[in-house]
Amino acid sequence: MKTRRLNADKPHLWKADIAASVDRFNQWFMRFAPEAFRSTRVETTEHVKAALLATNDLRALNAATLKANPGALPTLRMCTAPPLAVDRLVGLADVSKNLVGRMEKGKLPAKMSDADLDAELAKVCRILSRLLDRDMFPWLANRMAPTGHERDRASTIVADRLCSAVANPIVRNAQEQRQLAAIGEYLDHRGYRKQAHPPCKLLMEMEPGTYAVRMNLAVGRALKVNLPVDVVIQPRQLRKDRLPVLIEAKSAGDFTNTNKRRKEEATKIHQLQAAYGKTVTFVLFLCGYFGSDYLGYEAAEGIDWVWEHRIDDLAKLGL
Repeated sequence: MKTRRLNADKPHLWKADIAASVDRFNQWFMRFAPEAFRSTRVETTEHVKAALLATNDLRALNAATLKANPGALPTLRMCTAPPLAVDRLVGLADVSKNLVGRMEKGKLPAKMSDADLDAELAKVCRILSRLLDRDMFPWLANRMAPTGHERDRASTIVADRLCSAVANPIVRNAQEQRQLAAIGEYLDHRGYRKQAHPPCKLLMEMEPGTYAVRMNLAVGRALKVNLPVDVVIQPRQLRKDRLPVLIEAKSAGDFTNTNKRRKEEATKIHQLQAAYGKTVTFVLFLCGYFGSDYLGYEAAEGIDWVWEHRIDDLAKLGL
């Protein structure tokens, strides 16, 4: 069964849709991105305070402290002048990249001996201690405990550094949540029910009139791997192949990154078609900076899309 094309075969509409999509993203960014950033900074500030307290306000920066609090490392990297990227710390301290990578996730290497771990952590502490931003932590010069105000001010500055380093992911995550909510609202209003599909059942057995969010689909022949799909919707009126509609939510704040990552969607549809057949319906849900180069590439790969500013086009998929 060949799916009706929605937008991929209508290049005469792309220019107007690109402009409308960019406007929609910019309006959202100006209204909600500052709040998303601020709320993340508040939460991050509490993590920073916890790291300061765990290190006795940086006056007990040693291997034992790091071993007990490996998750404090991202905060400690931002306490130096200049702030240190992961790879820079690995190079300066001459330590295992795996060690630093694990600590960035709040863990310690599982197979490193205690002696080696202590030695590596001591090297990390030597670099961090040497580069601590003493203007930001004035109590270190006096070898006294900070006042509550001094700790709060330093925590906010470090949290700002941490949030600045991940500003784009913060905005992207907030945008993805908003897109998924928009699709959910559209489906709920049409009587669809959000319901997880049991992984033990075939995809074609998904219950009509239901949808699942962030669902893993098994792909691959010799080696099965899970491929995450943002929204999987089984229409109330089943398609001939009984396959649900698969939607990938995409947002972008500039044209450059979309062109760099456009091959990801092509790879995904090829994996899905190999696993579930050529009739599988895989549609992008777009908001933001998706230019004609990106759209042309996806159209050539057989990928169609629905614009968020024209969400009612989902009805053309039988939803």
